[in-house]
Amino acid sequence: MINCIRVPIVVFIAYATALLAQPSGIAPHFSVADIHPSGPNTIREMRVRFWRGRYELRNATLVDLARTAWNVSSDNVVGGPDWLDLKRFDVIATAPPDSKPETLHAMLRELLLDRFHLRVHSAENNRPAWAFTAGRKPELEPADGSAEGACISRPGPGSPRDGSPAQPVILDCHDMTMAAFAKELARIRDMSGYLYNYPVLDRTGLEGAWNFSLKWTPRNFYFPSPAAGEPITLFDALEKQLGLNLSLAQIPVPVIVIDSVSGEPTPNPPGVNEKLPSRPEFEVADIREDRDIKEGSSVKIDRGGLVRIHMSLKGLILEAGGDYNPHRIIGGPKNIDSTRWVVIAKAPTEQDAAAGWNGAVWNGVDIDSMRAMVRSLLEDRFQLRTHIEDREVPGYALVAAKPKLHKADPGNRPRCKEGPGPDGKDPRLTNPMASRLIACRNVTLGQFVQHLNEVMYGGLPTVDATGISGRYDIVLNFSPPSAFPNLSVPDNDGNFAASEPNGAISIFDALDKQVGLKLKARKVAVPVIVIDHVNETPTEN
Repeated sequence: MINCIRVPIVVFIAYATALLAQPSGIAPHFSVADIHPSGPNTIREMRVRFWRGRYELRNATLVDLARTAWNVSSDNVVGGPDWLDLKRFDVIATAPPDSKPETLHAMLRELLLDRFHLRVHSAENNRPAWAFTAGRKPELEPADGSAEGACISRPGPGSPRDGSPAQPVILDCHDMTMAAFAKELARIRDMSGYLYNYPVLDRTGLEGAWNFSLKWTPRNFYFPSPAAGEPITLFDALEKQLGLNLSLAQIPVPVIVIDSVSGEPTPNPPGVNEKLPSRPEFEVADIREDRDIKEGSSVKIDRGGLVRIHMSLKGLILEAGGDYNPHRIIGGPKNIDSTRWVVIAKAPTEQDAAAGWNGAVWNGVDIDSMRAMVRSLLEDRFQLRTHIEDREVPGYALVAAKPKLHKADPGNRPRCKEGPGPDGKDPRLTNPMASRLIACRNVTLGQFVQHLNEVMYGGLPTVDATGISGRYDIVLNFSPPSAFPNLSVPDNDGNFAASEPNGAISIFDALDKQVGLKLKARKVAVPVIVIDHVNETPTEN
């Protein structure tokens, strides 16, 4: 049972003010900064990296740049013109190689104030969060606090991607304060299917450090697999094993309000491109024909920055672009799919990075930086040259069936996000198999389809063929593809896409029943990568 409560929380005005304040003296600046519109991109997400003094924020909206500069979530950037979530820019700047994140954020604030004439003020809005409270008798073992607190998970087979039942995970925590444990909960992947990106706040009132173990059945955002036997939900595990509770709460949080901003940045100073550091490259790289592995693709990154990639040439081009849709590549030699290549390279690593997979960093190697290095390798060794243009490829057209569209509130800035709509209702909490919840406000159907392409990452492209004009507020709740492991190819009406008995809802079924729109398979014109030149074999190592 999940209760929604309002927790009285004091938000210090000083904290909100600190979001805007600069330290005394001269604010730090980038020594060189280039801002230009982003080119066509199949993955419409901001990607950030800082590598050897080169700070890059690519494919970023002004909301992305503002949330990064002031270190808040995108939901906490409000106001501003319609284009704030739509126009995308690349920012490439230089800073001292040992710059800390807070210094880079301060430099980015100055850049936005200077080049976009951005003006903001602070305010407060209510946002949902999990309130972490103690029951009558917490089942926790006091720790002496002599060690640095840590939690280590001991998963079974984990949360499978093939639809097979998930196995319980055990989390062993030692010398953990409740405040630290609340932060830890929000970071654990196999809890994301319970928490849905809402922050977790410590309201237990328990002081000191503790030792304890927690066993629960994992669910995560993209793979909400059903459990074998009797599942142990996170909520039950916390209550019955530790005597702790999670309840939804409404909390006031500081937000950044956009007062004014220029639609285009001021031009780059002369000579900026010549002053920027060179493109990212592997420190050492060897590429040769793979005579052992004849099918499949893989990327592995070991500690120390050792990168091993087994792929066809087409796979390498897709990996370099961060895309996995083979329909988006046109041209190339006959062996682009058949000949396999192995790349063994050394990439620079982030200092003090945690072992294993940690979001965009894998054993200390930034994934986006690694992909940029693969691009450089292909350009150098295969003489790869490409351009982007519209071509017809297999895809889907979104068409009107019996539209159930709600007219938009014109006062809202157009955007789509993961999470509840204006009513605050979150159906994922009662049906975790439908773990995706998309809320779009004040959008055209074309903008909605653009977001569908981001949601259906790696799938066939979709275009708007509804013929419906105007702007709408649209909420869509559905299951990730992993909930349909036996899904093959739909017919023109998407008839295979009925909901599953376990509560899974396909995106085809959700569009039809919730919004009154349908996806139909057909050829569609979309931006693709056209290969202008590439050698069949690389130059010698």
